[in-house]
Amino acid sequence: MPRRSSSISLAEARRIAIATQGFGADRQTGEADIGDLRRMIERLGVVQIDSVNVIARAHTLPGFSRLGRYQTADLDRLAYQGRKRKLFEYWGHEASYLPVSLQPLFRWRMDRAARGEGVYTGLAKFGRERQDVIEKVRQEIADRGPLAAAELSHEHKGEGGWWGWSEGKRALEWLFWAGKVTTRTRRGAFERVYDLTERVLPQEIIDLPTPEPRDAQKRLLSLSASALGIASERCLRDYYRLDAEDAKPLFAELVEAGDLIPVSVEGWPKQAYLAPGIRIPRKVEARALLAPFDPLVWQRERAEALYGVRIRLEIYTPAHKRTHGYYVLPFLLGDTLAARVDLKADRPASVLLVQAAHAEAGFEPARVAEPLAAELRLMADWLGLETVRYQGRGDLDAALKSL
Repeated sequence: MPRRSSSISLAEARRIAIATQGFGADRQTGEADIGDLRRMIERLGVVQIDSVNVIARAHTLPGFSRLGRYQTADLDRLAYQGRKRKLFEYWGHEASYLPVSLQPLFRWRMDRAARGEGVYTGLAKFGRERQDVIEKVRQEIADRGPLAAAELSHEHKGEGGWWGWSEGKRALEWLFWAGKVTTRTRRGAFERVYDLTERVLPQEIIDLPTPEPRDAQKRLLSLSASALGIASERCLRDYYRLDAEDAKPLFAELVEAGDLIPVSVEGWPKQAYLAPGIRIPRKVEARALLAPFDPLVWQRERAEALYGVRIRLEIYTPAHKRTHGYYVLPFLLGDTLAARVDLKADRPASVLLVQAAHAEAGFEPARVAEPLAAELRLMADWLGLETVRYQGRGDLDAALKSL
């Protein structure tokens, strides 16, 4: 383990980051079970939720990237299986699945939201001005049980139609931020069904004491370090979206307590930190397709510093201005990012479409094509698709088609 204030190479930092995130270990030959999935999520500490479903819903992809084949129904069971659930939904890193054991660590954020702090300006204003509506919605859920926004009897439209939401929907959003309600389940087109938090979470979690905000934030920074392995102050704060004003004063205390180890990384202008107990792998043999919202790459500055690759989500970029495609997954090979592929699941035709495949600078297509093709085949199997089809764009296309 590096000593305090030591230096490590960029290659060592890459290997630490990849191994700590759960890559590089041999995958099981068969299908991973719900226990494997639970341990993986507990290791990450957070999985960002996104309803984008070009291949599969985005939050199902980190499990595939690390475990290979698994049942996505297991993720639903972990998140929505009554009061035995192991995950809950809240604002962790954006909308997220979080281990239920972490719920007390976010109560300070819920309390602030109830005061109108740390939430959207429009929602804060609504919370100040329409507590009557908020209480009516809370009481309706208390009386009627779990409800989706469309099932509320209160359908009055607010002036200006903020995002087109009814006042009932805005009240639900405020109650969710404030921790008064949470997601009991999802249904249909990923529609959230709300219930009172005390009727959803395990009783042992409800009964846990609430830490002081400062202590909760220190714990979240430590968890971020354990999940990332090595990161700058900004990246550690970003993992659970902690404000700089809150988090910056805590780093000296965490270093003094041995909960963070300061190191310098070759080529990084900023101070980096290691989690205690981290060891530098001699070698990492990873192979994975990464969701755009995978925690290994979601902090774009860190991804570029580690792998020399600039990653941008191009979904909202006009088609003629896209560089790599609509829904692009980086391909992790060994200890770096070797390629990126624009993928789409054509379910009626049972085909995984590779709409474009590009090698990163410095990677010969022949070196990347075979392991990438194997990973694409594994993904198709996991999705229940019969065929992988290459569409002809990108410098990897010919090499992939030749296999």
